[in-house]
Amino acid sequence: MTDVFDSAWFWPILAAPFVGSFLGVLIVRLPVGAPVVFARSACPHCGTRLTARDMLPIVGFLLLRGRCRHCGHAIGWFHPAIELAAVVVALWAAVALRDAGPGTVWIACGLGWTLLTLAWIDGITFLLPDVLTLPLLLAGLVLTLFCEPEALTDRSLAAVVGYLAFQGLAFAYRHLRGQDGLGGGDAKLLAAAGAWCGVAALPFIVLGSALLGLLAALALALAGRGMTSRTPIPFGPCIALAFWLAWLHAGAWGSLAELVWGAG
Repeated sequence: MTDVFDSAWFWPILAAPFVGSFLGVLIVRLPVGAPVVFARSACPHCGTRLTARDMLPIVGFLLLRGRCRHCGHAIGWFHPAIELAAVVVALWAAVALRDAGPGTVWIACGLGWTLLTLAWIDGITFLLPDVLTLPLLLAGLVLTLFCEPEALTDRSLAAVVGYLAFQGLAFAYRHLRGQDGLGGGDAKLLAAAGAWCGVAALPFIVLGSALLGLLAALALALAGRGMTSRTPIPFGPCIALAFWLAWLHAGAWGSLAELVWGAG
């Protein structure tokens, strides 16, 4: 039993549903500018403030059978879905980093949970809040400074290149098509990806994001949604997933970069 408690994965996975509950608050409140920390949670239908037992992640939803304890109105699946998604992120990180120490697993979970939040917000609002993207960029550089100081120049350059590349694409698209195609938040998220992953990973993150965007458009078309060249598709989730894969599976990406660029 002691070995389980000492395992690098145990505490992040245990914390994941509670983190997911907080991520749900961020997703709901950040896009509308509502306070995150000091405002009490309440039922959106009857306005009754929720107690700790009402907000118990996943289990509370099941015990309440998906309904408000006070008015009986359906709660909806959003909150248990984001809580379960946070657990999936922690499990994914634990499996991918099974030989790493607890600090690395916690860092991976923090990155994954932040990207999950950004992807979810962008998916429903087409927004990538600076309050998440900019600290994520800074965190990548700070971690590099303390863990891989020799890579700081590369990561800083990657952040600048990632930002300018997407801003350039956005300018070109706007000039050619007369409408916005990529938002400033996309450029900042790619800059954060550069800060975490380095210059060599950027082409694969961009290519992976583009392929994921095409797959998303194809899925929407197959689902019967009318798709045209002007149909907006949130690109943040595509960047976030490619970013996550690039960082979490850095060994594979590094080998691929050496193969493509002939490094070494």
